[in-house]
Amino acid sequence: MSRINYDLTLIRGVVFDIDGVLSPSTMPTSPEGKPVRMANVKDGYALQLAVKLGLHVAILTGADCDAIKTRYESLGIHDVYTRACHKAPVLTQWMAEHDLRPEEVAYVGDDIPDYQAMTMVGLSVAPLDAAVDIKAMARYIAPVNGGYGVARDLIEQVLRAQDLWHINDTALIW
Repeated sequence: MSRINYDLTLIRGVVFDIDGVLSPSTMPTSPEGKPVRMANVKDGYALQLAVKLGLHVAILTGADCDAIKTRYESLGIHDVYTRACHKAPVLTQWMAEHDLRPEEVAYVGDDIPDYQAMTMVGLSVAPLDAAVDIKAMARYIAPVNGGYGVARDLIEQVLRAQDLWHINDTALIW
């Protein structure tokens, strides 16, 4: 049974911000001063499984970092948009390219740059530690902070609702 008050059988596409969603809000920096993002292994497992099972998954971030593309493309996600300061136009284009209606899309964001994009989809999701304004408008607030299983929580609930979450050969190989 899903904790999300939304018809998850409708979801065909999921979009994730990076900082504060797929990685924690606090991150160390390299000696050169560049952010070093952490990645949650359980999120990674769920993301690659979602792609294999036919969900459209996109990464939409304002960050400018080649490591983001490398990480998420290695999981089978080909729609990785970095340096997207204005997320709404990119989201609109991505939805059109994949013939997705708003009610078929979930967007996971944590801060003000995600606000407009989150209003454009059927299911807006926020991590537990998201900004107050984002939590106030989200349809679902994950029970975990950003970087600690937000993607796993959402994807597992979507796949279970669609009767796709199974322990079988597809699920075991990644």
